[in-house]
Order: sequence, then structure tokens, then C-alpha cells
Amino acid sequence: MLDFLDSVFSWYNNYIGGYLIVAILVPTGIFFTLRFKFLQVTKLGHTINVIRGKYDKKGDKGDVNHFKALTTALSATVGTGNIVGVSLAIYYGGPGALFWMWVTAFFGMMLKLVENTLAFKYRVINSDGSVSGGPMYYIESLKSKIGPFAKIMAVIFAFAAILCSLGTGNMAQSNSMADALLTTYDIPTMWSAILFALLVLLIVVGGLKRIADVTSRLVPIMAIFYFVSAVIVLVVFRENIIPSFKLIVTDAFTGTAAKGGFLGSVFIITLMKGVQRGLFSNEAGQGSSPMAHAAAKTEFPLREGLVASIEPLVDTLIICTLTGLVIISSGAWSSGIEGVGMTIKGFTAGFSVIGIGNWAQHIITVGLLLFAFSTIISWSYYGTRAVQYLFGEKYIKPYYYFYGAFVLLGAIGSIDLVWKFVDMVITFMTIPNLIALLLLTPVMKKEIDKYFDYMKTQSRVKK
Repeated sequence: MLDFLDSVFSWYNNYIGGYLIVAILVPTGIFFTLRFKFLQVTKLGHTINVIRGKYDKKGDKGDVNHFKALTTALSATVGTGNIVGVSLAIYYGGPGALFWMWVTAFFGMMLKLVENTLAFKYRVINSDGSVSGGPMYYIESLKSKIGPFAKIMAVIFAFAAILCSLGTGNMAQSNSMADALLTTYDIPTMWSAILFALLVLLIVVGGLKRIADVTSRLVPIMAIFYFVSAVIVLVVFRENIIPSFKLIVTDAFTGTAAKGGFLGSVFIITLMKGVQRGLFSNEAGQGSSPMAHAAAKTEFPLREGLVASIEPLVDTLIICTLTGLVIISSGAWSSGIEGVGMTIKGFTAGFSVIGIGNWAQHIITVGLLLFAFSTIISWSYYGTRAVQYLFGEKYIKPYYYFYGAFVLLGAIGSIDLVWKFVDMVITFMTIPNLIALLLLTPVMKKEIDKYFDYMKTQSRVKK
């Protein structure tokens, strides 16, 4: 049965899903970037001020402030993709795959801006005052344009979101965590699996506010911890940084995978692996983070969209780049090691030069545990939004226990099968979401104009 599933997942990813994502994701990001004049870059300073709370008001409706919405979404995106995903992209697609991760992230910033703006605009305030939002709500709003297909697309997206919560946000993370503990500390996988499941249940049953409280503390700590560790390695291999960048750019258009003893890979494989791992890492266009940002406290939808646009910058352009540079500048990319072992080898090479080589596996393991655990607890919230949309509030609690069971199953499952499942279900969310974003372009344009007209008026009043 497992062999059959493996062959089905592989066939879909190799011949359908991978090509669809490349054909739709990046072009849609390019379209919005040009249509809205590089808003993700030109308004970066304003975005930072929004995150800092400069424009916060006490009376704004919502569950969490801008910063907590951002850290909740970031904790879902900053996960195994930043450590394991980057090494897998390089293993299968060569150093050039990192270039296509950058491309996906840059245009992904615009996709994040659009999808989160629309999610906030079409969010629903529940009877208890809490907020529900996500792409399923703005997809359903398209019924005046595409009739019953709008509801069908929304339902497909919501079902896919539940599958992704169990795959992307759950099994892939617990699998990597258990593997890291087994490799580094020889802790039996079953013991790890049970511990993870119990810890996750203790946190997620408390709902978004408890999740946001945990992630708002955990995300900055884990990001700084990993950043400092990677910078130390890059200082050691500083003479290799410029050559590494050159290799990334040139290999992006030729393709030389580490897998297969340098037999090489065609350009399209490098492109596909970069885009797939970029999407897995920052989730831009997938429609996941809108479920967190829709709950933010603010008056203007675009304001939350701008906050969300920071995620690919932090997740991929900074953290994934650090991982990739460590792997390439240290020479670990040519080791032929698959998965987290390649990343550990890169850090070990750097730390060995300064006499602390044995620290590397502990740093990677701790970083992986923090990244992956925060992703698991945040994705549980995304799953509840989809469950509520499809089945109602009363099924949320049973979903939590179902979610906890999948934490355990993911930890003891096959890593190859888990990652293939993840790549497949991501496309089931991404494709209907991108179609909806394109159809809602006029609505997005109105939101942009309305917000910046308001900001201009406020600026004149202050003068």
C-alpha cells in the first residue's frame, strides 16, 4: 500500500503538480508586482512602522495585534523548510535551486500582500466576537462572477487546507524532529512521537490567543539563535561567500544536482525544486497565512497585507539564504548527503575550524526542534479555520485530537513518503487560491487606492 501511495504521489508531483506550480505561482507574483508597482518594496518602511504598532488603535476589532499575527504566521512558515527543505532543494536541484527560491520569495512578498489583504476584507466576525478568515471566504465571494464554481473552489481549498495542516504543518515537521533526536541523541522515535503529540495538544487546545502568546516569544528567539550560528560559519568561510553567490546564479540556468554523482540535472528540475521548496518554506500564494492575519486588529485590510509581505523576506531571503550559503560555502552541498545531514555537515565544517565542531549537530537539532514545533502549533489553527468553514464550530475540538494523532504518525513515518505527500497537497491549496486572487484584482486595486488616499489625508491633517 505504501509503495502504491509513493508511486501516485511521485507521478503527480513529477508530471502535474510541479509544472502547474511553476507555470502559475511565479507568473502570478510577477503580474501583481508589475500591476501594483512593486508595492512590497516601495512601502517597506511604512510596513515596518505598522508592525511596530505606530498605527494601532485600541478600538480595532480582531483577536491579536499586528506583531502577534505576523509571528503566528512566521512560526508556521519558519520550519523544517529552512533547514531540511533548503538542503533537499540543493540535493535534487543543485545550488541554482536557491536562486529560484529567491525569485519565489521576492514575488511571493507581493502574493502575501494580496492574499492577506483580501482575507482581512472578507473575514467573518463570529457570535462570540472571535474572527474567522481565509481564502475560502474570498473565493466564495466570486459567486457573482463564476456562479456555483466559487463554492466548489472554496470547498476544495478548505479540504486541501485540512490535508496540508496534517501534512505540511504537521507530519513533515514531526518527522524531521524525531529524525533529528534519533540521529543526535539516539532517542527512540516512538518516545519522541508521543512527547511531541502531548506537547502540541497542551498548547493548541487553548486556541489562537495561546498559540499567539507562545509564538510571539518563540519566533524571535529561534530566529536570532539560528542567525548567529549561521553567521559564525559564514565568517569562517568568508572567502567562499562571493564564489558561492556566483555558483548559485550560474547554476540556476544550467542545473547541477548533488544527487547522482554530478551526472547533472536539466534546468527545469533546478527550477521546479527551487520553486517547490520556496513555496513550502514561505507559503506565499498557498493561502495559509491569511487565516492568521485575518484575525489581526486593524481598520484597513491593506495594512495587514503589508505586514504579511514581510514573511518571505524573513523566511526565505534571510533564513533560507543563510542555510544555503552555509551548505555551499562549506562544500557540504557536494557531499551527496540527503536531508538535514547536509546542513549539519556544513555547520560542522565551520565550527570545526574554531574548535567546536561537535556543537554543530546540537545547534541544528535545537534549531530544527524550535522551528518545527512552532510550525506545528500554528498550522493547527489553520486547520481549525478550514474545519469550521466546512463542518462548523463543534468539530474543532475533535480535530485537535485528530491533529495530535498525526503528529505521532508523522514522526514514525517514512521521510520520502511524507515529503511527497506534502508537495502534492500544497498544490491543491495553491491553485484555487491563485485563480481567486487574479479574479479579485479589481477589488485589490480599490483597497490599495482607498488606504493610501486615507494616509495622504491624515498626513495633510497633521500638517
